[in-house]
Amino acid sequence: MASSEHTFLFADLVGFTALTDAEGDDRAAEVALALYERARQLAPRYGAEELKTLGDGVVLRCDRAEGGIELAVRLVEELESIPGFPPLRVGVHAGPAVHRHGEWYGRTVNVAARLCTAAGGGEVLASEQAIAAAGRLPKIELGERRLHWLRNVTEPIAAHAASARAGGVLPRLALRRFADVLPRAHLTAVEVSR
Repeated sequence: MASSEHTFLFADLVGFTALTDAEGDDRAAEVALALYERARQLAPRYGAEELKTLGDGVVLRCDRAEGGIELAVRLVEELESIPGFPPLRVGVHAGPAVHRHGEWYGRTVNVAARLCTAAGGGEVLASEQAIAAAGRLPKIELGERRLHWLRNVTEPIAAHAASARAGGVLPRLALRRFADVLPRAHLTAVEVSR
């Protein structure tokens, strides 16, 4: 039986496979763990829970669409502020979903995952359904409406790129430099000098 509305976020790192190939498994693992740590720190502030990690990605669920969209934007911003961190892309969709044996199922989950793959590096794609469910988003700026034909989804999904509105500051966490997250040997001379 489908439950009430939920908002799902799928987030993954762009270029993770190339990073792994170029810089090795240990560095890739540290980058992925830094993503998970940041998502876990932010999630409670936006009424979200971590559902799972997926190698270079994370899946989150929120009860409120507003919190989900704000969390997605905040997560992208937090990671962009870490020098040398790969860009994150996020897909956000809201609607009914089914919870069975600790997992979530349904079209809403699938669309959020597909929007993530359609997003560019550093981009949050929020579906119009998630935006409508959120209502007023005073801290978020929405880009132009775009239709996305997503793999194995029968109808195109309308979505907007979401970002922080100028002057609509989202609460920030105390940032740790990338230097504090990754082993020192992996830093460039520019990063070490900061």
